[in-house]
Amino acid sequence: MEKMQSLEEFYQSKFNRVPENIRNGVGHFNVFTVDEYIGKSHRPVVYSRKDYFKITLIIGRNRIHYADKVIEIRKQALFFTNPQIPYKFEWIDDYKSGIFCVFTPAFFHHFGNLNDYEVFQPEVIPVFELTDQQLEEVTSVFRKMQAEMVSGYAHRYDLLRNLVFELLHYTLKMQPASKAEKQKTNASQRITHLFLELLERQFPVEDVRQRISFRSPSEFAGQLSVHVNHLNRAVKEVTGKTTSGIIAERVLQEAKILLKHTGWNVSEIAYSLGFREATHFNNFFKKKVQLTPVRFRETD
Repeated sequence: MEKMQSLEEFYQSKFNRVPENIRNGVGHFNVFTVDEYIGKSHRPVVYSRKDYFKITLIIGRNRIHYADKVIEIRKQALFFTNPQIPYKFEWIDDYKSGIFCVFTPAFFHHFGNLNDYEVFQPEVIPVFELTDQQLEEVTSVFRKMQAEMVSGYAHRYDLLRNLVFELLHYTLKMQPASKAEKQKTNASQRITHLFLELLERQFPVEDVRQRISFRSPSEFAGQLSVHVNHLNRAVKEVTGKTTSGIIAERVLQEAKILLKHTGWNVSEIAYSLGFREATHFNNFFKKKVQLTPVRFRETD
């Protein structure tokens, strides 16, 4: 897997320039057409994490490699990406079109936490296929973004934030109400949110010497200063899953990513994911996937 791509590297590789204000402390935002993006010294997109957020309107058949999954877009869709999960696009046919915006977390400082929105949470597959009518409505929002970028209006960035939120809420309203959309108000929701945040903070694993610190419910409970039974009850109440089950799901996801997109050997991956022995990792992986790590790596 390639190292995390910075916003500067994105601009340099696609446009041979880096905007002067890209790291000015107040955040960065920009919007592009896919046609413009792929027409500038186009090279295949590598599977990697990016250090910025991105919302893409994809028009045309596409195959998205996202974390350990492959999602095929048949006609048109919205795709939300965050700095936690690696991905790449693979166009299936010659027709390629769409619009996308990129922005840094600092762009929304004091305006809300993007990670609170379901479409940017790691456990969600953030691809939303659109009808033709929805395509028109979403395209209209992106066109407003393009117009504001060149408007010269003194408060255009406030408008641009509002347009990003418009896309977020438009997409969330397309989906049935879920726990992730509800405000976390009670004690169980708060402790579950803190647990999930602490779990995700250990990822991505980007260096063979890096090792995750917490693997068991009791270790997480100790860090959160709560009894492990209280943590387990809260997580089960809010998510419907066990604490150990959620930890295992996230470790398995990272294991698949590392097996498919790095050259690390199985022992190195086992160590980075907190297993004391490679055999323990092999047993864990085979139980979950019905394949050994080596066999999984060899599959398409």
